[in-house]
Amino acid sequence: MNTTTLSNCVSPSTAGKRPRTVLIVDDELPAVANLEWLLARRPHWRLLPSCRSSEQARIQLQATPADLVLLDIQMPGQSGLEFARELCQQPGAPLIVFTTAYDEHALSAFDIFALDYVLKPFDDERFDRMLRRAAQMLELNQQAELNGAVHDYLRDRAADEAAQAAPLLEQLVVRTASGLERVSVDEIEWIGAAGNYVELHLAGRVVLHRTTITAIAGRLPAQDFVRVHRTAVVRKCAIVGLRSDSDGAPAVRLAQGDTVRVSASYLKQVQTLFA
Repeated sequence: MNTTTLSNCVSPSTAGKRPRTVLIVDDELPAVANLEWLLARRPHWRLLPSCRSSEQARIQLQATPADLVLLDIQMPGQSGLEFARELCQQPGAPLIVFTTAYDEHALSAFDIFALDYVLKPFDDERFDRMLRRAAQMLELNQQAELNGAVHDYLRDRAADEAAQAAPLLEQLVVRTASGLERVSVDEIEWIGAAGNYVELHLAGRVVLHRTTITAIAGRLPAQDFVRVHRTAVVRKCAIVGLRSDSDGAPAVRLAQGDTVRVSASYLKQVQTLFA
């Protein structure tokens, strides 16, 4: 095995940061041993107990979430492709890299949005390239979550201050094609951001109103509405389900059929509605 690239396995971007967790799911013991040996030489990755099947992996991931899953495709019972599709439907799904001796599943793997597809046997250079890519993706995701959390905090603080200074809304005056119209807040099922406007989703129609989502959210009755995303506010009693959308992100399903994405910073607040 080529070991000339081991000096590249720790870069300035990973030095000093917490190890990322990685889970191996493979029923071939020699392949597992090889992957464990490779990862043991890369201290910025922390190896979770390896699993021989998707059933074992499901239990392991419930106990300890992984940042990265190295997943074989051909396994007894549920295949790696089927298990990956299942993982992608869950909020906060790990990055997935397929490790296999066969290349005929490559297109199917990337249809599931797999990060990479590595053919056995591995060499150090190819393995390190995959790990660097995974670390970069995790870094980007973490930074995006941090930026989103800071943005949400500042927005919510401004909205709270504005709400204290302004009375709760009972109705809105909106401009439609036929002129001005009064829309009662009781008619609104959910509100979505649309640039300098918001979309008021009413029963059977959508009306544009010139204001921002933050300005209007702070003046809605908290007992009736819940913020689910920086771009959406939803009437609580209109929510009939919480699930993952086509991208694997959490979303609420509404009684009239709409699906509205839920951001990570509001997920716990939405989950309390189902407690």
